[in-house]
Amino acid sequence: ILCEAAGFDVILIETVGVGQSETTVSNLVDFFLLLMLAGAGDELQGIKRGIMELADALVITKADGDNIVKAKNAALEYKRALHLFPAMENGWIPQVSTCSSEEKKGLTEIWEIIAKHNSQMQANSFYNINRKKQTTYWLHHIIKEELGNKKYQQLINNKQFEALEKQLEHKTIYQILEGL
Repeated sequence: ILCEAAGFDVILIETVGVGQSETTVSNLVDFFLLLMLAGAGDELQGIKRGIMELADALVITKADGDNIVKAKNAALEYKRALHLFPAMENGWIPQVSTCSSEEKKGLTEIWEIIAKHNSQMQANSFYNINRKKQTTYWLHHIIKEELGNKKYQQLINNKQFEALEKQLEHKTIYQILEGL
């Protein structure tokens, strides 16, 4: 929101790998681009499945030199795999592509996929629907987080932690939490 308010039209968010951050980021973005490396041993592993279902496009990177054939084969595998996933709610069919930043190949095609997605989302009103869902998600997230923090602070302020810590000698954490 801050970057948009500052006038930025394109904002890129990069995550570091598989985990909670990707699903959180999916609630921030208009377009989810998943970058994959061919031959890294993680093609079509179950660990990528949840992230792949979020992706609007999947791009196999480093499609240059000796890696071109591996990249093209990986792209074909991912195209086949994406057909097994349920249709996206917004009507978009996830795209698969390859690129090489070193040789500057495929970058224009990636931008064209993003532009095509944006046009389709604007045309079918899903852009606004998605933004509304994102806003609702963050409202719930922040309320849960704040209520959790307030309860924690309340326990600290009321000096109840010592009693709770003593209860750990005889009860599990879950039994203690049930009593809160």
